[in-house]
Amino acid sequence: MNLIAILLLSATSALPVVESDAFSIFHHNGATNHLPPSLVGRHQRHYDVKQPLMKIFATTPIPSSTFSNNSSDSNESNMDNVLSVRGGGDASSSPSMVEKTKTFISKNFFLLGMVVAVSFAKLFPELGKNGSILHPELFIGKYGVTTIFLLSGLSLKLSELTNAFSNMKLNSLIQLSTFVAWPYLIGVPLTKAIQTITPNLLPHPLLEGLLILTCLPTTINMCILLTSASGGNVATALCNTVISNLAGIFVTPALLLRFFGKTIELPFLELVGKLCNKVLLPVALGQALRATPVKDFYTKNSAFFKRLQEMVLLGIVWNAFCNAFTRGLGLEFSHAIALLTMLPLLHIGSLLSLFTIFKSKVLINASMGEAVAATFCGAHKTLAFGLPLINTIFEGNPNLASYCAPIMLMHPLQLVIGSFMVPYFARKVEEEGEKKVE
Repeated sequence: MNLIAILLLSATSALPVVESDAFSIFHHNGATNHLPPSLVGRHQRHYDVKQPLMKIFATTPIPSSTFSNNSSDSNESNMDNVLSVRGGGDASSSPSMVEKTKTFISKNFFLLGMVVAVSFAKLFPELGKNGSILHPELFIGKYGVTTIFLLSGLSLKLSELTNAFSNMKLNSLIQLSTFVAWPYLIGVPLTKAIQTITPNLLPHPLLEGLLILTCLPTTINMCILLTSASGGNVATALCNTVISNLAGIFVTPALLLRFFGKTIELPFLELVGKLCNKVLLPVALGQALRATPVKDFYTKNSAFFKRLQEMVLLGIVWNAFCNAFTRGLGLEFSHAIALLTMLPLLHIGSLLSLFTIFKSKVLINASMGEAVAATFCGAHKTLAFGLPLINTIFEGNPNLASYCAPIMLMHPLQLVIGSFMVPYFARKVEEEGEKKVE
């Protein structure tokens, strides 16, 4: 009779309602007394196709050893044995190699994409440089980036933007790290130390290029994209990239005047116009679209749009490395090695130092998402703003190439290092979210 009961259990696994199988075991042992009435009632409503079998099974004695209370381990083992006989074991549900590969690629899509982008740029640099047949400076640098800011405006609530702009203490600390800490705590001490300790490491024009690098504002595209990929506060990143680049129109020339004694009049209105067209206008349009059905479409397909943002960032990486591989920097090999050793260390050090400061809540009570945004904004330096500015201020200077070299090297390095830091920052943001739920 026990064999018949087991066979009946196996037969019921083919019927439509799988939940009733496990429920019948609890019912036999009186375990339904401990289940919520809503669960019992709901399950009993599903008995229609199985009632005859349930009646037979209810009269079939099952050895007490099957559900012995001697140990929880034996209970679990016996239950697993019953389920495995009835086709419910784990073996049949284990993911295949193809599914595991897909999961791995999806989880590490961004880092794997970085490797592919840089490798493809090395193999076919002419294909992705500015002015090539693909015109990446247009489709990626203009349309792609505009799309990112449009999506940022669409995803952000107006209250989030206003809160970000009104957080004066956090914004002030980020701008101080950009325009004070970088030039005075990194640029000046570093160049003087190299001149004093290892005067032959880098020539004087390259040291001046390092100092110029520290005076530049933060990036726009990179900070927002990396913050979004890390799950950080995009409103804070957007707010501070705009503030930094507007302030940079005045502050950067003032710093260069302080260090080099050069005065220059910049086309203020032209620079502000570019900033508005590139950033503020797409964000404003995205905010306006929040009042339309487009918002619901974005919400339903948020995973796709997040992957789209990652693809645009990978496109920027590809374009940057293609330009670097084709143009070259005109540096001696030893000088290039010195810069390629020094600049990554500087950037990694600034990322870790700023993140430690902002997440510690010593200076300000910032959330982990705000700390991530503040870290990216405070640690990055812009090529899009910096290169034209350097060319304008030092036009005709024989050392112009040396002044541009550090920021041209720093730009792709920031992309690579920031991309590798994304999983770490994302994990920190997730951990904070889990603590709040608990």
